[in-house]
Amino acid sequence: MHQQLLRSSLTVYSSIFKPRIGISSFSSYCRVLPRNLGRSRTPPPYIDRRGTTLSLTTATRPVLTMASDAIPSIASLSIQSVSSEVSSYPNCYPAFNPVDKYRAHIAELVAEASGLEPAFVYTKILWTNMLDKGDLILPIKGKKPQEIAADIAAKFPKSDLIEPPVVVGAHLQFFYSHRPMTENVIRSILANKDAYGSNPNVGLRDQRDASKGKKKLVVEFSSPNIAKPFHAGHLRSTIIGGFIANLYTILGWEVLKINYLGDWGKQYGLLASGYEKYGSEEELLKDPINHLFEVYVKINQDVAAQEGPIKELKEQIKAKKEKNEDVTELEKQLEPLVDASYDEQARRYFKSMEDGDEKALELWRRFRDLSIDKYKQTYARLNIDFDVYSGESQVKDESIKKSYKAMENAGVSESSEGAVIIDFAKHGAKKLGKAIVIRKDGTPLYLTRDIAAIVERDDEYQFDKMIYVVAAQQELHLAQLFKTTELVGKKDLANRCEHISFGMVRGMSTRKGTVKFLNDILKDVGEKMHEVMQKNQAKYEQIEDPVATADVLGITSVMVQDMSGKRLFLFFSFLSFFLSFFLSFFLSFFFFFALFIAIWREFNPRNRRKINGYEFNLENMTSFEGDTGPYLQYAHARVCSVTRKAEINPEELGSADLSLLTESHAVDLVRLLAQWPDVVFNASKTLEPCTILTYLFRMTHMLSSGYDVLKVVGSEPEVKMARMALYESARQVLHNGMRLLGLNPVKR
Repeated sequence: MHQQLLRSSLTVYSSIFKPRIGISSFSSYCRVLPRNLGRSRTPPPYIDRRGTTLSLTTATRPVLTMASDAIPSIASLSIQSVSSEVSSYPNCYPAFNPVDKYRAHIAELVAEASGLEPAFVYTKILWTNMLDKGDLILPIKGKKPQEIAADIAAKFPKSDLIEPPVVVGAHLQFFYSHRPMTENVIRSILANKDAYGSNPNVGLRDQRDASKGKKKLVVEFSSPNIAKPFHAGHLRSTIIGGFIANLYTILGWEVLKINYLGDWGKQYGLLASGYEKYGSEEELLKDPINHLFEVYVKINQDVAAQEGPIKELKEQIKAKKEKNEDVTELEKQLEPLVDASYDEQARRYFKSMEDGDEKALELWRRFRDLSIDKYKQTYARLNIDFDVYSGESQVKDESIKKSYKAMENAGVSESSEGAVIIDFAKHGAKKLGKAIVIRKDGTPLYLTRDIAAIVERDDEYQFDKMIYVVAAQQELHLAQLFKTTELVGKKDLANRCEHISFGMVRGMSTRKGTVKFLNDILKDVGEKMHEVMQKNQAKYEQIEDPVATADVLGITSVMVQDMSGKRLFLFFSFLSFFLSFFLSFFLSFFFFFALFIAIWREFNPRNRRKINGYEFNLENMTSFEGDTGPYLQYAHARVCSVTRKAEINPEELGSADLSLLTESHAVDLVRLLAQWPDVVFNASKTLEPCTILTYLFRMTHMLSSGYDVLKVVGSEPEVKMARMALYESARQVLHNGMRLLGLNPVKR
């Protein structure tokens, strides 16, 4: 009876709360650890699926791509090989995640105590990020869950790897036996180095057959408009998109990074007119983006000055027409004004670009190429690169015509006042309103061009998933794009696309309150960081290149503040969840409905993730106090300092006697380090960089509190070696996390 209740209750619980579940591994040693191992200082053996005994610390490890002294690319932070055998458990990666050995072990012991299948139990085991709640936890719900939990705990076999389970309500909490876990985790980190936390199996198309290759992700991010400022919205897209690309890369996906530039449209006709009037060849070569923006601002001021008389005449004509009065004279006055206006010149110029006029296209290409070269310099400072610099201009005319024809054939588009539109209300999507796809003059609008682009990408790259990292202001446009793609018969393609939305940065300007160019912002923050560093003259004098270090710290401060915010929706979903849970007894129907909507929206794969906006605060972000970028860099530099002062060759750490790490600070730090692969995997589900940041700051606080207890200098040689192995492991994980976020860890 207990067995049946436990199976059904675990299934219900896991379907709602989604435990940490990986994807099938190729590890050859995913079999469970044997029970009742003899207690010794030798690491316990491990049994693979064929019954072969393997050591936890000496089992064959995958080939690694090691980083050099220089900052490695994110691709070098991942393990490049996969094992050739299929795991005995569906989601077990011991070669990449030491905790999976313990999941497998617990599953076997719980199975023995309950009569359930080990593979079933394995998928229900959760990890907890609160060390006082255990290292792993098995939730039990249903009829009499406390009795079931107590029964399993009473029958749980003795183990050298796991302490006896603790019954807490309807949960079983499991704590690692610290000696074997310390050995397991630290050896894994020291062996895998930059690759610890990565897992190439996750990105395989078929975990049972690596020869079928990797899944492919296309991620579009940054996407600035040529001749306009690289503003805060583009910065957020760049940082978040870079993180997502890095994350999928270390999880084994083939990632293609696209920068889809805003490089087409009537505004380029306007820019050409402005450059003819205000442009300077010298200024263009010196700083193309700033100069083109200055030109664009000036010509727009001219357009605004011309709009007054034109608008006044149009209003007079409208008023006379309403009275059925003759408007011939007014129209004669209006025509030359419109014809001579910069706005009309821009329309005609862009039409010539659309028609392939080589002279018009030559100037546009020059503006585009100079801008891209400048953008690349900015991206390099943020540790960002792109595989493809695309743009609206690169979408083929043939593809645009095919897209329009597909809309027409599917009965999606319709004529309206000389233009072609889509009325989404007629197609079951009333909230999406109406969208123009072809202007009155026959030129396609953004939606038509983007539909053509999405189909072109699918044909060229054959991706498994495509992510658009675009500000919340484009939410409607992206929703219209995905819906239109579905309506023209490409529902599968639409389902493979996702919009990662984010809020804007408030109050982001230079200290002089001028234009919000990213380079101006980074320069401003770097100067502020330099001022902060100079307040501690003793430490300042130890820095080899303080200006360069200040620049790195400034960039880190901006990026960390940007990534610290969590997406808004998750909070409100679970707020609704708990409100509905506690109040449903009194307002049953309404709140149960709220509960259903909250869960559906949170776990529906079509839900668009949102990331909060935030207030740009120069003083707070450049502080070394609190969870800031400078503090994160300081924490990394401090643990590097411990390594330098110890004067121990890192290659010697493999011989350290880790059984000497018995202090609670050391044990808890190892338990935290063990969580890193799970933290990475969990971040791949939320795509929230704050998941990584929160973990890293927890580690920095734990490190800081342990320095006085776990002293290196002055300790006995064997103790010194063991503690250095621990500190080097912590430094490695901190380094890996910072690199995943796109940061350059500093050593001093």
